[in-house]
Amino acid sequence: MFVLLEAKRAGLLGRRHWLPNIVAGLIVGVVALPLAMAFAIASGVKPEQGLYTAIIAGIAVSLFGGSRVQIAGPTGAFIVILAGIVAQHGVEGLQIATLMAGIILVLFGVARMGAVIRFIPAPVIVGFTAGIGVIIWVGQWKDFFGLPAVEGRHFHEKLWQLLQVLPQFDWATTALALLSLVLVVYTSRIPRFARVPGPLVALVAATLIQAVFGFETVATIGSTFGEIPRGLPSFQWPEITMTRLVELIGPAFAIAMLGAIESMLSAVVADGMAGTRHNSNQELIGQGIANVLSPLFGGIAATGAIARTATNIRNGGNSPIAGVVHALTLVLILLFLAPFAAGIPLAALAAILFMVAWNMSELRHVVKMIKRAPRADVFILVATFCLTVFADLVVAVNIGVVLAMLHFMRRMAESVVVRRQDAGSLKHELQREGWDELPANVLVYSVDGPFFFAAADAFQRALGTTHGDPRILIIRLGHVPFIDATGLQAMETVVLSLHERGVRVIVSEPNPRVYGKLRKMGLVDKLGADDVVPTFAQALARIDQPV
Repeated sequence: MFVLLEAKRAGLLGRRHWLPNIVAGLIVGVVALPLAMAFAIASGVKPEQGLYTAIIAGIAVSLFGGSRVQIAGPTGAFIVILAGIVAQHGVEGLQIATLMAGIILVLFGVARMGAVIRFIPAPVIVGFTAGIGVIIWVGQWKDFFGLPAVEGRHFHEKLWQLLQVLPQFDWATTALALLSLVLVVYTSRIPRFARVPGPLVALVAATLIQAVFGFETVATIGSTFGEIPRGLPSFQWPEITMTRLVELIGPAFAIAMLGAIESMLSAVVADGMAGTRHNSNQELIGQGIANVLSPLFGGIAATGAIARTATNIRNGGNSPIAGVVHALTLVLILLFLAPFAAGIPLAALAAILFMVAWNMSELRHVVKMIKRAPRADVFILVATFCLTVFADLVVAVNIGVVLAMLHFMRRMAESVVVRRQDAGSLKHELQREGWDELPANVLVYSVDGPFFFAAADAFQRALGTTHGDPRILIIRLGHVPFIDATGLQAMETVVLSLHERGVRVIVSEPNPRVYGKLRKMGLVDKLGADDVVPTFAQALARIDQPV
């Protein structure tokens, strides 16, 4: 109940805030209607399951999430994963995987992983969302153009078959789809209709045209799925076995990770628009609860929906009341208007998904990044995009994150500087201690930057061979914030090698954390406790003192 308490503390549950939130909830509910059905159909399930998801998840996230303006439901990002799970494991397999994903999300939130998930690099996110956009776009060709069904497990196989059957497009279906697409794109640009959702206008217009002319070749929800049941779904516990759990652990983690990423992105966008500050860990818990409840009432996976959340904020929504009203609006539509949904042409829903795919692809942003971003980031973006489209979304995200981490570690390793300090650079410090210059048989090296495994090689190369084997070598660690096991091992190797050659090593200025690691590793004992000192002045004082 984090968001309710926050909204109450902010005074947003008072009566004067009811009307704007109710209006925003009604508008978002109307916007969510066509999207929920379109996303469900594209995911391989019945259209009413999208409505069930928007209702259950919408209420759960509004009550238990970490953002008071977040609107949750089925989203386009899930289409690729969910369709694959349905094709391989069936609808019940999808529901079990979603239930497991909900539990995983709750555990993520309890483990306070919210901040970590937000650190996924931008090139990875842009790459896989653009890839999903392309897959959704191509996946809707069949319904948009009225093409015959094609088979193929991989994207390139489906694309090739769709291109082959493209000349067989149906004129009536294509015309209806093009009209719907024009209405989706341009309705909001007409002054008097600026606040009217384009997808709803397209849905109503296409349905009326089909009802009047009755094109026999145009597929509708009724001709494909039958009528949408009037009323709310009943509780259904899926048949869960250990074999099913093992088979679906991978898909469940994929749903959980994508849901976490999408919800965090949506919450961040909402913060920027509404001036709020979300609780990332509570948001994960709320999303987890939503994904546990949704499949138990016939729904599918859900997450924060950026477009619907933005619509909520733009229309005055500033508390969880709007999210609850959005869900109740869909309940009323389901109870009283469900029979009319049978006449909705699939071409109209395909047109809506065309627009969703375009928005997800963020083509302008992708082109801008390719032109201006560093080459390594461009490579990560393109690699993630290609893997998403031609391989698998989970593989794409995993490899994209690994590539980004490797690039980051390379840059961090390059930022670690191991350099020799001569009398000139040490002039002021020497003068303060009464020294004119360093003795000829004393060398000073400083390490600047985190001393982790990727920087260990630079340290060994710099100190492995000193100039003429001095009598004393001072290693300054004042600018080392932390040191890991590989860095400790590299230091130990260098110290032992220098000791064998008769070189005495003095370590100065380690912070308490680094000093603790040196002691635990046994390096303090190997160096001698008196030769690990907190200041450079004490290191200089140790030069003429015996070991």
